[in-house]
Amino acid sequence: MKWAQVLGMRPGVTAVIGGGGKTTLLRMAGETLAAAGFNVLLCTTTKIYPFSDLPCVTEPGEERLLAARAQSRLLCAGSSLDNGKLAAPAVPMARLKALFDYVLVEADGSAHLPLKAHAPHEPVIPPEAGEIICVVGASGFGKPIREVAHRPERYAALAGAGEGDLVTPRIAAKVLKAEKLHTGILINQAELAAAQAQELVRLLNCPAVAGSLKLGKLF
Repeated sequence: MKWAQVLGMRPGVTAVIGGGGKTTLLRMAGETLAAAGFNVLLCTTTKIYPFSDLPCVTEPGEERLLAARAQSRLLCAGSSLDNGKLAAPAVPMARLKALFDYVLVEADGSAHLPLKAHAPHEPVIPPEAGEIICVVGASGFGKPIREVAHRPERYAALAGAGEGDLVTPRIAAKVLKAEKLHTGILINQAELAAAQAQELVRLLNCPAVAGSLKLGKLF
């Protein structure tokens, strides 16, 4: 599945936010773009683990990035942290945009949960981002907000629900519409709740698709 094309990713910087599947989306979209002949950088504005099987530049300065780009169309970059994760690259985002055809940025964390509501300081979207894709994990449907949403108290408040209420497409749509942080939405894990995922697409007033990164298909 050509996820970059399906989600309308354009050359430049695309930020990916939300819940379950952000890192996988970065990798899969990056692979298809690189296979099409583009130079692609994967990075973060928060914290991610490096992609172990990709060239990863952690040194400051553009020289190492240029050398790695000459060897591979797809690579990652960031500043090394003591816990093994990467923070944002030392090279400014504006320069990364100039050096690569596509810069795909994980701009959010969700504590491995499928759904997310954002605190005032989140997500960390670079001003250079032309597209902001929000990932919604369909595995959260039918389960209590407190179990499947990062920042459940805020998620419930935005939805006008209680933390013990079960997540429905209508509740998820209320949260997404209230936050207005995205230009497009991927409802991932749709193989687990296809009907609910498709209902959420119908409830949204922005470009949205229901699909499965795991299976590589749309629903």
